[in-house]
Amino acid sequence: MKIESNKVVIIGSGPAGYTAAIYAARAGLKPILYTGGQPGGQLTTTNDVENFPGYPDGVNGPQMMMDLQKQAERFGTKINYGMVTAVDFNNYPFTLKVDEKLDVVAESVIIATGATAKYLGLPSEEKYANRGVSACAVCDGFFYRGKEVAVVGAGDSAAEEASYLANLCPKVHLIVRRDQMRASKIMQERVINNPKIQIHWNSETEEILGDENEVTGARLFNTITKEKETISISGFFLAIGHKPNTEIFKGILEMDEAEYLVVKPGTTKTNIEGVYAVGDVADRVYRQAITAAGTGCMGALDAEKFLVAKEAEHVSLL
Repeated sequence: MKIESNKVVIIGSGPAGYTAAIYAARAGLKPILYTGGQPGGQLTTTNDVENFPGYPDGVNGPQMMMDLQKQAERFGTKINYGMVTAVDFNNYPFTLKVDEKLDVVAESVIIATGATAKYLGLPSEEKYANRGVSACAVCDGFFYRGKEVAVVGAGDSAAEEASYLANLCPKVHLIVRRDQMRASKIMQERVINNPKIQIHWNSETEEILGDENEVTGARLFNTITKEKETISISGFFLAIGHKPNTEIFKGILEMDEAEYLVVKPGTTKTNIEGVYAVGDVADRVYRQAITAAGTGCMGALDAEKFLVAKEAEHVSLL
C-alpha cells in the first residue's frame, strides 16, 4: 500500500481550502490539497460573484476558483483530485484514506469540506439553477432588485433572507409549509409586519415555472384547502437549511446539534490538536466566500504554529 507523508493536508477545495493552501505554501509547508467530489466547492455552481473583494466587475464562480487554484499552485501547493473517505486521528501523525485505497500521512490536517444547501427535490430546481433558483439571498439578491421573488422556509434563515430581499424587491413571497413558523418570535414579527412580505401559510411548492432562460413563477399547493396558486416571480430562494459535509468525522471530532464542526472561539482548532476546521463546515451563520477565505487563512496560521511547536519539542528531546 502506497504511503505519502505531508506536513499539511487540506481536505476540500473551496475558498477556505485554497486560501489555507496559499498561506501554508507561502510558509514553506508544501501542502497537499484533495479537492473532494466537487472541485472548487459551491462557487463552481455560481455564475456571477460580485461581492468578493478584488473583482470590481464581478467574476464567474468557476473562474474565481481556477484563479485561487492557480495562486495556490504558484506557491507550491500540490492539488490532487480525490475524495478523503476515512480518517484516523487517534494516532499521530494522522492517516487519511483517499478514494478508499490510498493512505496519506499528515502532521496536520485542515478540513474545508464545506456544507451543502438543502433542496426541495424538484426537477425544476436543477433546471433553473443560477437562472432564478438560489440558496443564498445575500449572494444573489442583488440581481433581483426591483423584481418579485419568493423564499421557501420557516426558520430564522428564511425570515432573515425574506427581510433582506424586501430591502431590494417590491414584493417577497414567503412560502411556509405549516400554519406557523419555526423562526424566533422577533424574526416572525419582523416578516409578519413587513408590508412587502406576503406569507403563504400551509403551502408547498409544487413546481418552479419558467421559460427557456429564467424563472417566471411558481405553482403552490395549499395543504389545507387543496387549492393551487401560481405566483409570478423572477427569483426563487431556498432557505430550508444546509447540511455540513462532516459524515466521515462523526464520532471523531466534536460537532454541534446540526453536525457542524466545533472550533475553539477565535481559532480554527478542533478538539483534536493538529486538526483544524475552516469555512462553511464550521460556520452555520455567515456562509460567505469571503468569510470562508478568512478562516482558511486562520487555519493555515494555526497549523503553522502547531508544526513549529512540534518541531521545537522534537529538537529539545534530541
